[in-house]
Amino acid sequence: MKIKKFEFNMFPVNCYVLWDDTNEAVIIDPGCIEPEEREALKGFIAEKALVVKHLLNTHLHLDHIFGDAFVSKLYGVPVEASQADEFWIEEAPKQSRMFGFEWKEPMEKVGHYLHDGDTVTFGHTALEVIHIPGHSPGGLVFYCEEAHCVFSGDVLFQGSIGRADLSGGNFDELIEGICSRLFTLPNDTTVYPGHGAPTTIGTEKTDNPFFRLRGHEEPEGF
Repeated sequence: MKIKKFEFNMFPVNCYVLWDDTNEAVIIDPGCIEPEEREALKGFIAEKALVVKHLLNTHLHLDHIFGDAFVSKLYGVPVEASQADEFWIEEAPKQSRMFGFEWKEPMEKVGHYLHDGDTVTFGHTALEVIHIPGHSPGGLVFYCEEAHCVFSGDVLFQGSIGRADLSGGNFDELIEGICSRLFTLPNDTTVYPGHGAPTTIGTEKTDNPFFRLRGHEEPEGF
């Protein structure tokens, strides 16, 4: 499996394009808000002659869904996400005003609900869907066993975890989910987060302060 990361600038958020030798592809969290960001994503997919089969959202916070309508309409694929996060779509205009701008484009609705234990396939590649609430009620991560990697959204970062003080967040659920669902993966599993640089499961088990200290403070950030 091949991976291309786009880091969009407003928040910033990581968007990932995954594909294999069949040229079938998935897009994860297209947080592209500016026209040039959308053109960069579109241009890359055209350059590689990729066929987009899935549009996946790790969760539905504003910064991760800016490009959902653009991608869905351009490639004819529905948004795939957890139903538990669907309320965030209705909250998007209010959330945008909190960040000092007015978002007037209609947000794309979820067209296909993903659940814990589902498998998303494209080409010869399979992604396991793992539900880890806490940052958001419907937080999902996507694990590719064959490629030894996981796309963690805002659940787990290099040296940190997602904030749990937004609507539907739960700090204890987040910690428990990371420990029971992610830290049971092989230590050499690469973690591709929704913000920032990649890391590994083994590194976060030993170096992440929220697990060395068992996290008595709420994290700051996304």
